[in-house]
Amino acid sequence: MPSTVSLRYARALVDALTGQRVDVSPAALAAIPVQLDAFETLLHENAELRILFSTPAISTAKKRAVLAELATRLELEPLTKNFLNVVIQHDRMNLLGEIAAAFRTLLDERMGVAVADITTARALEEAEKQELAGALAARTGRQIRLKFSLDPDLIGGVTARVGSTIYDGSVRGQLDRLRADLMSG
Repeated sequence: MPSTVSLRYARALVDALTGQRVDVSPAALAAIPVQLDAFETLLHENAELRILFSTPAISTAKKRAVLAELATRLELEPLTKNFLNVVIQHDRMNLLGEIAAAFRTLLDERMGVAVADITTARALEEAEKQELAGALAARTGRQIRLKFSLDPDLIGGVTARVGSTIYDGSVRGQLDRLRADLMSG
């Protein structure tokens, strides 16, 4: 659960993206969550950068200069760079992971996107993923963003969780239902 501070920053970025004040292209709208996640991963994997951005003894100007160089190399959207500058200015870089996760959740809610956690026994082909996304979109009436995981115990088929609703089309689920029917009848 993100902190109140993280939610405040995430909400401000979502408001900036979806409000009337900033003109953001659809490509930029899709890129910003990915860029925030990538920057947070970079901080997590690079101890020197993590120390640089989290040490109060290093000036904000120095941190911004490093961010400017990284933004150029990573080809960050201007809004992503500006947002990271605000996070640096308020010394909240240690919350970037929480902020990015809360941002993605709030943006999905605002854009009417439902996240479907898909579990399969084997990796799906791209055509199968598209078919699954289409079926879930038709079922839920919302755009769907798929997150995949593998579970060989399913034997075959797929389970999908969208919010609190679970769609179980797995062989294991069918066997469990058959067993329950046999036990009750």
